[in-house]
Amino acid sequence: MTVRHPLFARLYPRVSDYEDAHGALEHRRELLATAGGRVLEIGAGHGANFRHYPPTVRQVIAIEPEPQLRLLAEGAAAHAPVPVEVRAGHAEHLPLPDNSVDAVVASQVLCSVRDVPRSLAEAARVLRPGGHLYFYEHIRSPRPGFARMQRALDLLWPLQGAGCHLARDTERAITDAGFIIDRARHFDFLIDGRTRPSSPCVIGAATIK
Repeated sequence: MTVRHPLFARLYPRVSDYEDAHGALEHRRELLATAGGRVLEIGAGHGANFRHYPPTVRQVIAIEPEPQLRLLAEGAAAHAPVPVEVRAGHAEHLPLPDNSVDAVVASQVLCSVRDVPRSLAEAARVLRPGGHLYFYEHIRSPRPGFARMQRALDLLWPLQGAGCHLARDTERAITDAGFIIDRARHFDFLIDGRTRPSSPCVIGAATIK
């Protein structure tokens, strides 16, 4: 099934570049610093992570369902410091065999997949024993008032954000899928000192039980 969000695909690279200029660049580097071997990145978008993969990574297989973003990702792959293969596909139906990668990267994507449990089950399926899930996501705030605001905005937010949800409890979903979270850093991603509905974030790593 093809996913098409042409307006989002035009706007998202600009939004991503703006966030990178205000701190997200360092977040990407932190996310990928210990990655190695054969890596699967789900929902790779326009390939913003590709240039930050360390030399310990042997290959990146990048899955992106949106055609315009996938085309941009192919261009970014040509300039990556490690080999990157961009493929069409969905997080819920990963086109890889069981136990075939050393790491899975989920970067600002679990907020928008249609079926979070299935996507994480697929990540667990393709990981080799002892493999890692690296995640960088905006999440539901631990502050009750802020979380209520996020839930209210979720009535309309996905319509303008290509299915993006503000109030998902991503860490709970990861543990429910059978992963053990090894580390997680929580923070509010502020731009110019301003809080946004998507400011609560987490960067972390998990292994499958």
